[in-house]
Amino acid sequence: MPVITNIDDLKRLHKKRTPKMFYDYCESGAWTEQTFRENVSDFDKIRLRQRVAVDMEGRSTATKMIGQDVAMPVALAPVGLTGMQRADGEIKAAKAAEKFGVPFTLSTMSICSIEEVAKHTTKPFWFQLYVMRDQQFLENIIERAKKAKCSALVLTLDLQILGQRHKDLKNGLVVPIKPKLGNLLNLSTKWQWGLEMLQTKNKSFGNIVGHAKGVNNLGSLFSWTAEQFDPRLDWDKIKRIKEMWGGPLILKGVLDEEDARRAADVGADAIIVSNHGGRQLDGALSSIRMLEPIVKAVGDQTEVHIDSGIRSGQDVLKAMAMGAKGAYIGRAYIYGLGAMGEAGVTKALEVIHKEMDITMALCGRKHIEDVDRDVVLVPEDFEGRWA
Repeated sequence: MPVITNIDDLKRLHKKRTPKMFYDYCESGAWTEQTFRENVSDFDKIRLRQRVAVDMEGRSTATKMIGQDVAMPVALAPVGLTGMQRADGEIKAAKAAEKFGVPFTLSTMSICSIEEVAKHTTKPFWFQLYVMRDQQFLENIIERAKKAKCSALVLTLDLQILGQRHKDLKNGLVVPIKPKLGNLLNLSTKWQWGLEMLQTKNKSFGNIVGHAKGVNNLGSLFSWTAEQFDPRLDWDKIKRIKEMWGGPLILKGVLDEEDARRAADVGADAIIVSNHGGRQLDGALSSIRMLEPIVKAVGDQTEVHIDSGIRSGQDVLKAMAMGAKGAYIGRAYIYGLGAMGEAGVTKALEVIHKEMDITMALCGRKHIEDVDRDVVLVPEDFEGRWA
């Protein structure tokens, strides 16, 4: 077992053990990847205040996200194709999250279905919804999430139109999929990955194949998916989805104060400040830059969470200090999954928890709920002046 001390250690193993086309799918952004990079680098601009002579015994990172108990204010973000990073990837990640005591969010575009994940877990998980043109499919998948006892619906707002990711195009990871010769050769070198994939029945998009009208195989799936993301999604439709769901609703992909206020007005239980990990609008501001303005815009109307760019427990702590009530990790746990399966996801959570706990202590706080703006030092021009 290699010595893992940080998320980058898992990233290196992930790159080594996972086929290139799926590693690149994870480790890529849209266009020039400026936003993808700044999601991470902007966290580095924030400094921490060291405090001393404070009783640090009995520390706790436990808190709540949308009223649900969590071991730390971290959730596993929805990531499409997780089951291609490692066989049964969604199941392995969900089990690791359940044991650790944090929420797991299953993507609409997962390889393992809602039902498969529910069958292998004992506690409710969250389900992320992409709004499709097919109304019958939309209604059915919401009902399936209810039947599986999913405890929150995470509605993604920033994928009405698919952003262009150059790496996916060059790898042939497009709809329909056209893998390049180099990637096929690379697949043949990842023998452990290949052996595990041979042993699982979960090799397609389990939430869609056999559930969408006329979609019974990969060929029909690709045609259906290419046409289905709904560009007509608006606030009225979000209201209808909230009524249809009837449970806690989290709106993901908010990056503007006005949109945040609209999200609060439609009754969102939480909003996630997110730019889809830099995979949609390249040139948008990083999530951490937009966090405080959005927190100020909504006040106590709704919880504010953050996604995109979090690679450490220190990043989580900085986000909490700037007003977030929860943070989502996507790539950080995918690195662990690709590196070591379920054990790797657990290791990613352990790394982030340890970093958060130690940093919290050295900043003079015993409980995560006591972390406030005094913990961080933020450049005066951090939010920037934009005309």
